[in-house]
Amino acid sequence: MQRSLPGLCFTLAACSDSNPASFMRSKSHKRQPSSAQVLAGKLHPRNRHQGRYDFPRLIQADVALGSFVRVNAHSEQGIDFADPVAVRALNRALLQDSYGIQAWDIPPHNLCPPVPGRADYVHYLADLLATSNHGAIPRGRSIQVLDIGTGANCIYPLIGHSEYGWSFVATDINAASLANARAILDANPALARQITLRLQPDPNAIFNGIVLDDEWFDLSLCNPPFHASPDEAGAGTQRKWKNLGKLNSAGKQDAAIETSPGLNFGGQDAELWCAGGEEAFIRRMISESMQISTRCFWFTTLVSKSASLPAIYAALQRAGVQAHKTIAMSQGQKQSRLVAWTFLNSTQQAGWRKLRW
Repeated sequence: MQRSLPGLCFTLAACSDSNPASFMRSKSHKRQPSSAQVLAGKLHPRNRHQGRYDFPRLIQADVALGSFVRVNAHSEQGIDFADPVAVRALNRALLQDSYGIQAWDIPPHNLCPPVPGRADYVHYLADLLATSNHGAIPRGRSIQVLDIGTGANCIYPLIGHSEYGWSFVATDINAASLANARAILDANPALARQITLRLQPDPNAIFNGIVLDDEWFDLSLCNPPFHASPDEAGAGTQRKWKNLGKLNSAGKQDAAIETSPGLNFGGQDAELWCAGGEEAFIRRMISESMQISTRCFWFTTLVSKSASLPAIYAALQRAGVQAHKTIAMSQGQKQSRLVAWTFLNSTQQAGWRKLRW
């Protein structure tokens, strides 16, 4: 997310955000029941990407997007969301227009994040901090956030610093991904001063080997691997192709799609799956978080499958967390949620607020 932490960034057609409507407007969804606190929601109210895209404005921000914009039978402008080059161009224009980020790009075969959904996670994290700070969102560079598996796109630090001024340590297990993230930061010096890139030397570790002895984080965030095997990842990709109407009458990809490197929506294997899928990954994350229990206020992760929640809640109970929350998020037809947990008791939380916020 690349051999970033597997699956930590997705293309439209490689994840559940893949329906084109999710880039055009948000829709409400039913609440997912759980034993934890669940807050239902549409696209977050502070999210800059409400409603349909203003393509004339976006083209002004990045003229290259114009070559991908077409007018449909209803006289509406849009792009072909089955074309990853077009999706990258849209992302580049969105980041330039909404956040002033220059020269954003990723390598052709890396997975491309849907910006509105990624912004939602950041805004809900801000709300999470506010619930622990008498309703006020802690802002500014003193707020330290750990991004697990930042990938080549570095999307969460870019949005998080642009919106709230937070500082980030962004990690990945792939040096090439971090090199691309470095190129983005080099083009945005103001951001680069507040975003530190750090290579995870152990592909099987999450926090171990990353968090230094003198570091304290107000938040950690992660978009973990979704699939449990290559076959499952391949089946998921086929479903996305079907949703986009890109399968032939036999239910297979057309030959032009199969042979076109520009239409590789599957991503690299390690970006999409790990043994045990997201459930196993998050249980491992919870286990490692116990070792730095007082060094981070809120640990958080996205959870794509509601079926993963019971095992996650059981792991949190075994870990002895003081509190945990599940916050529902909806973008288009995509329904997701984030799970957050803290080991700090009320006295420790009060001390944290006084010292850091």
